[in-house]
This record gives sequence, C-alpha cells and structure tokens, in this order.
Amino acid sequence: MSETPIHFSPDSDPVFRTDTPVKQMTLSARNQLSFSQRKLEKRVIRLTAQAITDFNMIEDGDRVMVAMSGGKDSYVLLDTLRVLQQRAPIRFEIEAVNVDQHIPAFPREALAAWLESTGVPYHIEDQDTYSIIQRLIPEGKNVCSLCARLRRGILYRVAQERGCNKIALGHHMDDIVGTLLLNLFYGGRMKAMPPVLRSDDGKNIVIRPLAYVREYETEKLAKARAYPLAGKGICGAGENLKRQEVKELIRSWDREFPGRVYNVFMSMQRVSPSHLMDRRLYDFDALAPVGADDASDE
Repeated sequence: MSETPIHFSPDSDPVFRTDTPVKQMTLSARNQLSFSQRKLEKRVIRLTAQAITDFNMIEDGDRVMVAMSGGKDSYVLLDTLRVLQQRAPIRFEIEAVNVDQHIPAFPREALAAWLESTGVPYHIEDQDTYSIIQRLIPEGKNVCSLCARLRRGILYRVAQERGCNKIALGHHMDDIVGTLLLNLFYGGRMKAMPPVLRSDDGKNIVIRPLAYVREYETEKLAKARAYPLAGKGICGAGENLKRQEVKELIRSWDREFPGRVYNVFMSMQRVSPSHLMDRRLYDFDALAPVGADDASDE
C-alpha cells in the first residue's frame, strides 16, 4: 500500500542557486560518483538550499559554525554548505568545530586530516566530558542525554568565543520526525526539532540545514565519498533503545507505506490549533468559526 507524498513547492526560487558547476569536492570523491550518485548529490544540495531559504537560516554576513561530530550527517552538511557558499548571492563564512570529548575510539587524527584537506577553517575543542559522564552515570544506564547536553553547552560557548552567530547541526528529516514520534509515544506532547532555534539565553541560533534531507540520502553520500566516519557505539553506550525503536518504525514505513514519513514531516508545517487541545494555542473560551482550511478531513 502506498501513500502519496506531499512534495515541497516553495513560493519562489531559492536564494542559493544550485544550477552552477560544482567546484572541487573533498578527496576528489566527485570523480568517482556514478550518475545516480551525482543526481543524489544535486538533490541534497537543492533540498538544503531550499530549507535554508524557507526558514531564513543563513543571512548576509553570517558566520556559521558547523558542528562536526564525526558522523555521516555532519560531513555531508559541511560539504554541502561549502558548495552553497560558493554559489550564494550573499556572503557568509563557515568554520568547522569538533568537540573532542576524549572518547577512546574516536578517529580524531583522521577527522583533523580531513578538515585540513577541505581548506575550511576549523577548531578542535578539547573537553574531556567522557570522564565526567563515566563518573556521574552508573554503568548500564543511558548516557546520551547528559552527553548531548554537555556537548551543546560547549558548542554554545565556543560559538561565542569564535564569533559565530549561527550553529549548524546535521539533523535531517528522519531525526525531526523521529523526535516528534518519541515525544508523542513517550512524552505525551507534540514537540520535534525546529529548523531554527534561538537558545534560552538569546545568544545563539541553532540551524538545521539538512531538515529536508532523508537519512538514507546522507548514508549514500557518506559511503560514496568515503568519509573517515566515527563508528557507531564508540562511546560504549550504544543507541538509545527508544530512539532505535522509532528508527525501525520509520524504516518499516519506508518499506510498506512510501510517502508516510514525508506526510508526517509536512504535518508539522500545517498545524490547525483549533483542532487540537492546547489552550495556550487556541482560546476555547472565545470560540470563533473555523475557516475552510481548518475543516476536518473526515
């Protein structure tokens, strides 16, 4: 059974042109790409440009700090932003930052060598959060939440120190949909990852340029480009079981109901507060007639 996906259709052409020749990519990987892989590369560039435009993620004069975790998504993000930087009618700077958390098996030398080869300014922030986590979290307990909070705090601080007004993270569509489902299933709330977020202190803006890109697309590009990836589970914690369950659910939808993931994603952009139950979003004490756009699709 198939579900018809809702296709993205921006009202105007993206600010970032994606029809000009792509300049040299890292490790000369483009020379080895097949036709289908080149097509995928262009699609990822186009979708990233569209997301940046739709949510006004990058503006003239911005200095964007790209968080390099060592995973496939951060590599694809940096390479894609490099291409868009060359094509954009606006000027913006990018700097790659990796937080070295002293995880024993992390390929720090390989990552540094790759960053050096790109010509992109980069910074390695040495912070032994691994020892802190080992000391605070009992063995066998999930450490992902604390690790993420510590890393995010470090990124916020480093962005200020490096003069960066935007922090680009490598979260993609699957991450956003997965977070929505996790909150629905286990948190009892409708909450996901916004494409743009201002930190609570107002000093940092987080952007997610890969919001329109699927995970299988970053996987294919990472494999084709032979990035020196950090292995899964190198911290010894393994993946959060609940998030793994949601990932498996998303994969099953892709197999059995093509288009469902896109529809769930698009639902977050087509919210009808009058047809939900949040009194903070809709005044049920002062009911007003709902328009045709709010009508139930029963």
